[in-house]
Amino acid sequence: MSTIYGIQYLRAVAALGVVVFHAAERTGHHFAIGAAGVDIFFVISGFIMWVISERRPMSPFSFLRDRVQRIAPVYWLATAVMVVGGLAGLFPNLVLSPTHVVASLLFVPIASPSTGEVWPVLVQGWTLNYEMFFYAVFALTLLLPRSRRLLAISTCFVLLVGLGFAIDTDNALFSTYTRPIILEFVAGMIIAELWLRDRVQGGNAGLALVAIGVSGFAALAVFRLPFDEFVLGPLAVLLVVGTLALESRGWFRPRRLPTLLGDASYSIYLWHTFAISVVVKVCARAGLDLALSAFLAVLSGTALGVAAYVLLEKPLTRRLRPRMTPKPLQQAA
Repeated sequence: MSTIYGIQYLRAVAALGVVVFHAAERTGHHFAIGAAGVDIFFVISGFIMWVISERRPMSPFSFLRDRVQRIAPVYWLATAVMVVGGLAGLFPNLVLSPTHVVASLLFVPIASPSTGEVWPVLVQGWTLNYEMFFYAVFALTLLLPRSRRLLAISTCFVLLVGLGFAIDTDNALFSTYTRPIILEFVAGMIIAELWLRDRVQGGNAGLALVAIGVSGFAALAVFRLPFDEFVLGPLAVLLVVGTLALESRGWFRPRRLPTLLGDASYSIYLWHTFAISVVVKVCARAGLDLALSAFLAVLSGTALGVAAYVLLEKPLTRRLRPRMTPKPLQQAA
């Protein structure tokens, strides 16, 4: 399976956006738009899963096993670090409970005893609850003929979102899996189907779409406008479609650093907050300027994620999937 370098580089951008968002948040700066990296990840995830299912047919069980092996081990390790750190008193604001820890490890949305928010022990793992739900539904659709899969999962997710608008409840499971953000996976699959049919092409059109997407994100950041998935989702779609259109024209070439950051985007996403927390505290004690602290936090968070990819994620993936050659396209957000 050939690497789609535009998507690979976009994954790197999305991960770095989240890193900058958290570093800015911890140092008193404003970069809320960095959280939009999650929306880009979700669109890309839908795209990748649809392309993989087309190029490498598999049973529902094999698909889920592959996804769990890819996602869970590194996440469990990061969660374990949080739990151990919490028990050791390193995270004074973290309140642990056996129910919350188990639910976090099993990707079950549940209110955190620390904040009351529907977050797992490792807060950024909230996106993985959505990813695993998407994988479970996607796996079920593999039982259907290919021609019916996209319609089936699209209908399912649209109905769930409709129920979310119709029913007002505080139930964590219901409120999580009826959020409109799940439609970003559907958008990614539709883009993938168009891509497989060679319907996503055009250098000028690609540039225009990327420019509109970037301009939209920039406007939200500069003017500090409110946003949600109804705003970020379409912008993420424009960015992904535009990137693929440029990909079809050969705009992207293999480059070592962005390829590495794309490969490591999952580990960067999981581990960066650990480094940011340490660096921000050290910089505060040293009396360093907040801008410098933010820069060092971004640098250290990214570096820790890359190190975790090289030392943990990559070896684990190879060990668990010995018969498969890892390809960047096969990696989920």
